[in-house]
Amino acid sequence: MSRREEFLAEMGLAPIWRLRNKEKPRQEEACSDSRKGWIELKQAVPACTACSLHKSRKQTVFGVGDEQADWMLIGEAPGAEEDRLGEPFVGQAGRLLDNMLAAIGLKRGENVYIANVLKCRPPGNRNPAPEEVAKCSPHLRGQIELIAPKLIVAMGRFAAQTLLNTDASIASLRGRVHAYAGVPLVVTYHPAYLLRNLPDKAKAWEDLVFARKTMAGL
Repeated sequence: MSRREEFLAEMGLAPIWRLRNKEKPRQEEACSDSRKGWIELKQAVPACTACSLHKSRKQTVFGVGDEQADWMLIGEAPGAEEDRLGEPFVGQAGRLLDNMLAAIGLKRGENVYIANVLKCRPPGNRNPAPEEVAKCSPHLRGQIELIAPKLIVAMGRFAAQTLLNTDASIASLRGRVHAYAGVPLVVTYHPAYLLRNLPDKAKAWEDLVFARKTMAGL
């Protein structure tokens, strides 16, 4: 049994059904289309000038992780370190996120994909403007379609409100299963917020346990 199969079994998602040999050409065709889709998207994002954020960015922050992941974590937008390094959730917030994942048996890059609503850093880490979200949303939708995750975890107020098209508070959105483009979605706090509001770490743990139970039931 592979490591992935062992993990899925632990999460209560076994057995894994394999395609019969006669279906192999269809599978190979789907993989070819997926590879083409990723190539096109990874070329489109760095070349994007659809909004004014391209003028101030050091580089785009595409996303990172397993491109066939069951779990997809979505944050708000890159910060200064993300803009410098080109990877989401780095620095203290990134370390906290890694610890949060480890607490429920997950690891960055293994059955997990991490992305942001925006691929460019808003100057001064301000909230993204509606027109910036509108221009950047197709990139995120493309990632979700290519990954086809079983569960999305929206991290932070802005990500949750954007993905669910609501102005509701995180407090009212937590603890329930929502959906984005047909994919089950749960809401929790952003790691950067938790660094400033330590008492809410207990609530974030509750959210992670809820997410794990939700995944096990899918």
